[in-house]
Amino acid sequence: MARPFRFGVNLLTSAPAAEWRAKCRRAEELGYDVILVPDHLGMVAPFPALVAAAEATERPRLGTFVLNAGFWNPALLAREVAATDALTGGRLELGLGTGYVRAEHEAAGLPYGSPRERVDHLRRTVRELERLLGSADHEPRPAQSRVPVLIGANGDRMLRLTAEHADIAAFTGARPGNTPGTLEPLRADELDERVARYHAAADRAEPAELNLLIQLVAVTDDPEPVLKPLLERQPALTPDEAQALPLVLAGPLEEVVAKVRAQRERFGFSYLTVLEPFMEAFAPVMERLREESA
Repeated sequence: MARPFRFGVNLLTSAPAAEWRAKCRRAEELGYDVILVPDHLGMVAPFPALVAAAEATERPRLGTFVLNAGFWNPALLAREVAATDALTGGRLELGLGTGYVRAEHEAAGLPYGSPRERVDHLRRTVRELERLLGSADHEPRPAQSRVPVLIGANGDRMLRLTAEHADIAAFTGARPGNTPGTLEPLRADELDERVARYHAAADRAEPAELNLLIQLVAVTDDPEPVLKPLLERQPALTPDEAQALPLVLAGPLEEVVAKVRAQRERFGFSYLTVLEPFMEAFAPVMERLREESA
């Protein structure tokens, strides 16, 4: 039986306190299940933003999407996670990743490392968090007995790590591009292979929830204009190929809803995250999917 849908919005833009609270309340009003924040220099600081989001809302879960493990010492991160979970009343979901923007590490005076070194550091971080937060002696104590862990993954070693440790397996639907700090979208057959690789490594009694980050949402009878920036960045794609990408939801409402359902059937993605610029555009899609499930 398919998992019920969950929907999250990743809030990218920092704002003064009143504006931030209003934005979080609007996400709750629209029906989002999870309010998320990223971990990039120049964007909102994750943990204080989530505490403020909790104060402004009642229902949504709250998560990082995703923490750049290279920015964090595991012991200090465990303190932040436990305190934030306690201050949000046990609503935290901890998203983790390796980080992919070298310039941010250089700006912070932190080593970037090779892909292998970044994955190794994330593995150590995950294991230390499990040890520290699982200890009855750790202070502060989180509100939840286990803070759910989401890991964003695409490469083989990351997918194995996700299969071993994550409650939520997050797929970007993209791979690192040729230009540093950029991503290139995966076609459906390529994403099939990545999801299959994850399942081959997963051996767990309770299957993880599968998440997909949606990069573009447009409910419209004429999707070509909204696809134009993507096509300019990816000149090898035709408009039809761009519209068919798993991370793109563009077209009439019924077609977008049908694509979301089809991707849950094909890949197992029951938890979708959209970016802040598309928070309002995705709302009618959520509403229609919930009407159909009622």
